[in-house]
Amino acid sequence: MIHPQGHLVAVGGAEDKGTDLEKGIVERNRLNFFELGILKNIVGLIDSKQPQVEVITTASSIPDEVFENYKSAFEKLGCLNVGHLRIRNREEATHADYLERIKQAQCVMFSGGNQLRLSSIFGGTHFLEELLTRYQHGEMVIAGTSAGAMAMSTTMIYEGNAAIANLKGEVKITTGLGLLPNVIIDTHFDKRGRFNRLAQAVAAQPGAIGIGLGEDTGVIVSEGHELKAIGSGSVVIIDGKHIEYNNIADISFGKPISVENIIVHIMSKGDVYNLSTRKFVGAEIAIGNED
Repeated sequence: MIHPQGHLVAVGGAEDKGTDLEKGIVERNRLNFFELGILKNIVGLIDSKQPQVEVITTASSIPDEVFENYKSAFEKLGCLNVGHLRIRNREEATHADYLERIKQAQCVMFSGGNQLRLSSIFGGTHFLEELLTRYQHGEMVIAGTSAGAMAMSTTMIYEGNAAIANLKGEVKITTGLGLLPNVIIDTHFDKRGRFNRLAQAVAAQPGAIGIGLGEDTGVIVSEGHELKAIGSGSVVIIDGKHIEYNNIADISFGKPISVENIIVHIMSKGDVYNLSTRKFVGAEIAIGNED
């Protein structure tokens, strides 16, 4: 099997953009941003001393403000060539200039917002095909936060009230960008209490692995299957392969679901999970294996 040569970085949202540094330099904030931060991890994956980074703000309702925040953050980390792909509709996604910039970029960053905008605007376009090609056969880094992370998977949650996500039909699923098959990603996972939302999505498709990303937390995906947790919070893995009793197909809409033998892992910084083998490796063991 030929693995993708590029990297994906899926982020749970609210990642540190170095704004605390502007309010007064505090040593802990400097360490978190410049050495341990999510964006620092992204930059560290780029195989170029002067990378071209493109920020895609299609999902956002305030694209210019979002871009300026990322431009400032990436510049703090030494990336001075930061462009804005301000694509607002499918027609703009076909512009030759945008396609050429994707061909030249070493990293793209999908902002947060509404993930349905990403799937409906980029689905089936040459833009997305080129992005997939660069990820598969080049060394491109594709990062996404919040909606930008949720849209990476083939199966994508686009709506669902966390308070009633245990009821059948309250979690809405469609097709995402297809960068990461056989997974379902949810974001702002801890803060917004989205465990039941992701669990219902996995119950409906037990072959997929659920990935719940906390805020200022993410995973680096290497070779298309190895997840490494980064950031300050937790990553929750929900594995439905060994589900036994599952009533989701038999109950009426609005009724609570029942699921037996769902497997849950909780990851923190440095822990590794293999999507192919469905095996968890703790940070200390993972570091030992690298040595």
